Amino acid sequence: MCGIGGLIYTPGTQPCSESVLERMAQALGHRGPNGVHIARLGRADMVHTRLAIIDLEGGDQPLTSGDGTLVANGEIYNDPQIRRQIGPEHFQTGSDCESPLLLWERNGCTYTRGLRGMYAIGLYDKAQQELLLSRDPFGIKPLYFTEFSGGIAFASEPAPLIASGLAPRAIAPAVRDELLQLQFTTGWETIFPGIQRVMPGETLRINQGRILDRQRQSPIPAHAPFFTSEAEALNHLDAALMDSVHAHERSDVPFGLFLSGGIDSACLLTAMSRLPRTTPLRTWTAIFDAPGAADEAEAANALARHARAEHETLRITADMVWQHLPAIVACMDDPVADYAIIPTWFLAQKAAQDVTVILSGEGGDELFCGYGRYRSASRPWWKGKRRMWRRGIFDNMNILRQHPAHWRDGIAAAEMAAADAATPLSRLQAVDIAEWLPNDLLIKLDRCLMAHGLEGRTPLLDPVVAQTAWRLPDSMRLRDGKGKWLLRKWLQQHNSAARPFAPKQGFTVPIGTWIRQQGAHLGDLVARQECIAEIARPDRVKALFRAADNRRTGAAAWALLFYALWHRTHIHNLPPEGDVFSALSQ
Repeated sequence: MCGIGGLIYTPGTQPCSESVLERMAQALGHRGPNGVHIARLGRADMVHTRLAIIDLEGGDQPLTSGDGTLVANGEIYNDPQIRRQIGPEHFQTGSDCESPLLLWERNGCTYTRGLRGMYAIGLYDKAQQELLLSRDPFGIKPLYFTEFSGGIAFASEPAPLIASGLAPRAIAPAVRDELLQLQFTTGWETIFPGIQRVMPGETLRINQGRILDRQRQSPIPAHAPFFTSEAEALNHLDAALMDSVHAHERSDVPFGLFLSGGIDSACLLTAMSRLPRTTPLRTWTAIFDAPGAADEAEAANALARHARAEHETLRITADMVWQHLPAIVACMDDPVADYAIIPTWFLAQKAAQDVTVILSGEGGDELFCGYGRYRSASRPWWKGKRRMWRRGIFDNMNILRQHPAHWRDGIAAAEMAAADAATPLSRLQAVDIAEWLPNDLLIKLDRCLMAHGLEGRTPLLDPVVAQTAWRLPDSMRLRDGKGKWLLRKWLQQHNSAARPFAPKQGFTVPIGTWIRQQGAHLGDLVARQECIAEIARPDRVKALFRAADNRRTGAAAWALLFYALWHRTHIHNLPPEGDVFSALSQ
């Protein structure tokens, strides 16, 4: 797990100075506290900051074989199998990131088709003076690039591209509007003009500083026959979950699990508890100190006791949030205004005291049909059918100076691309897998964990698990008003402490309650920010914060608070020092 970056130059361009690469490496430092390496390759440069997980002594990058030089951020879970296929005598290190390099030597640009894992890769072919940029099909690991006057630069995050002076510190208004309405942004374009995402599953081929080709590998398997019986489906699901969790536990450093009272993390804990181990499982749960806040501590404690895990419960208070919120928002350089960043950041801070790798349950709702919006969108119109992502956060609130006109275009494009999915439910799931999952949930997990030097792994986002999930008929995804129906059946079968069919309490961060408690003061501070006054009416902003007493007004107030803090760090380049009140008072 690492931070990667680099440049490839157009012919006749002088390579950049060493200071550009050093600034890039410094901005990537939190992603790799165990070492920094810079390689100057003539027509290209490579930067790597390392968080050592596999082959602690010999896994430094860049890795070189023949004409190829590679930097990678990720884990290749089928590395042992690749080594056996190619022959262990061809490998120079024990690093799992050497496997992509040797596959490239044999298969060229299609090398990623042989990989099982999460990865963002930069691979330079010195003979052809060609750069490949590749990202795993689900988009678990991030990768960005920008074109500049001398060629193309890439990095694990947008911030290093800006810090190095290769991309402007500016705002794309249309993308900002999408962020305000959706809480995340879609597609290739980021909020920074000129900085683009390498899309999930893409491999870009770049020669002479220009993109020649973009190939893409879908995370959704080709349609296979649906399971015809519950027993058959459960057997396949059991094999897939156990295989994936076993692969994701491969590590030379300690690991643990973020545990809620929900289905997804309970399934991971159940699978982990069935595997042999020499050290106890470590688990962490967050709860909130606020009136009426969801509290999953009891359910999580019961699951942990049953698995004989060493379990800790972290109580998050309003004071903790206000003290650390500028730093929490600052780590989200590709902005995600999802208030779940708050517990994720605090849990990562706590877990980093004991482990280096965290398993987490992202992907269960998308693959196994867990969201209530799937149920609403799949009803007939006379039973209250509601289109997914139909309403933006600021719709009909009369707060913004100009209502965003095209904020839903990215979602609409994903809906069109999903039109040929096999079933009505899988069409809905495909939209979320394309946009919500990589551009909200996985960015949130990556940035909050990497801020504390933690690697995050998501065993439910694995090809073996996806192949099973995509063979479920709709009746095994959604039944009797409950999503994730087969996953619940599996958990009921393998964990007597779980109550998978009990009503879910939910894991809602009480951000509205916390904002309302500080509404007058906080509203005045947010309203006076230049970036807020530019897009919203200050008097309406103040009124919103004083009335943040329901889900809609709380979400809108949070979106403006997030954007004000984010803009301060990533556009004005001010350090996230002090609490939220002192930061916004400067």
